[in-house]
Amino acid sequence: MSDTLATMPVMAGEDAPAGMPDPIFNRLLKDRIIWMGEEVKDEMANRICAQLLMLAAEDPKKDIWLYINSPGGSITAGMAIYDTMQLIEPDVATVGLGMCASMGQFLLSSGTKGKRFLTSHARVLMHQPSGGIGGTTTDVRINAELIMDMKKTMSELTAEQTGHTVEEIYRDNEYDHWFTAQEALEYGFVDKIITTRDSMGRE
Repeated sequence: MSDTLATMPVMAGEDAPAGMPDPIFNRLLKDRIIWMGEEVKDEMANRICAQLLMLAAEDPKKDIWLYINSPGGSITAGMAIYDTMQLIEPDVATVGLGMCASMGQFLLSSGTKGKRFLTSHARVLMHQPSGGIGGTTTDVRINAELIMDMKKTMSELTAEQTGHTVEEIYRDNEYDHWFTAQEALEYGFVDKIITTRDSMGRE
């Protein structure tokens, strides 16, 4: 499947920096913190999946913390992260800050229930997948079917994560739907709004 098909719209500048220097990433990893601060793409997803697997192997009983400030991106790359989060034994606590849009929203709400956090000034965006519609008539039909399948899968998972019905998710993700931190909490994307490290319950 091409990246064009497997994409959720990016809601911020596409020239975002690739990330922080390796020494900073490595220092965060020592505290079992993974930073996701860019568009969701294959290379970034491969790195995060590897970090999740590494931390799970180091200590299968200790929580992993995934910090998210992302405009969204590739569905297939995002689902690789999601599947790895479900596969490993440790709980994955998610912390949203800045903007958690599209696939960023989905991964935020995919954290272990009770351990999904959002900073007070963060914003969350939910909407349906989109993709390219170019090519032959057959290509357009196949692409549309793939997008509808993506929408169904992600809507069903989001319903499980938030406690809403699938029909409610379909209704609410039909167009861009922005949430303040309080609205995201009330909707069920997260479990707590945080303002200090202590409010996350970290040791």
